Amino acid sequence: MSTENALLTILVEKIKNDTIVLPTLPAIALKVRRAADDPNVNLHAMGDIIAQDPSLSARIIKISNSAYLGRTVKVTSVSQAVTRIGLSQIKNISTALAMEQLFVSKNELVKEYIIKIWDNTIDVVSYAMAALQVYTKTKQRHLSLDTMTLAALVHNIGVLPILTEAERHEEVFANPTFLNTAIVKLSGHIGGKIMRQWGFENDFAEVAEKWRDMNFVPEGVTFIDFVRLGAVLSGSFESQKEKVLQICIDKKIIEDLSVYDSEEFLEMRDSAKSVFA
Repeated sequence: MSTENALLTILVEKIKNDTIVLPTLPAIALKVRRAADDPNVNLHAMGDIIAQDPSLSARIIKISNSAYLGRTVKVTSVSQAVTRIGLSQIKNISTALAMEQLFVSKNELVKEYIIKIWDNTIDVVSYAMAALQVYTKTKQRHLSLDTMTLAALVHNIGVLPILTEAERHEEVFANPTFLNTAIVKLSGHIGGKIMRQWGFENDFAEVAEKWRDMNFVPEGVTFIDFVRLGAVLSGSFESQKEKVLQICIDKKIIEDLSVYDSEEFLEMRDSAKSVFA
């Protein structure tokens, strides 16, 4: 057995035995999600929770003033921002804005991977968000933009435990050949486990677990379609480009590919990306 296969076997066994270290949801995101699920919570209470985290507070104000929400009148406080965003969207938006806290490492090789993966994830997110906005505009159908944003942000979450293993066992795990293979083969399964452990809805688990698996094609238009399309448009899913585009054409998500080269689309993509800058 090659060293690469032996390392993959070790990871597979850790997954089966539930001994692989899974990331925990950032504390502030957990607080916001719990509060959002409380039927008695109000906007004032939610604002107080978000205000406990200065970084999240600044990001919430920024997103409330962005083209993401299509507003031109600026807000300057967390309470105003939460009121503008609304309780129905604040749960997913706050979680999305807190996700970057997970993409850190002290190991130089792993750090390079994490930076690359985070940057790629933001590219996928921005293209997916813009593609959804084009679709809902032309089809007058609605898939929640805040859910789409979070789904795209967690689509590759399964790579983190693999990189954690690389960091903990640098002498055997932290090499590019192994990491690339392990990410492709195992990150989907691990991603689904993370979403379920965090108590996220099935839409998120499905995206994290199945987005690479082109044998999985759900009926109707779903978030996974836009995650795959975002990955194709960002250039990170080139190997499956033709399949993804054909599925999107069949589902009438795409009617004219040239729209993705239009100035309007690129502006929507850039506006979405600026949320995470």
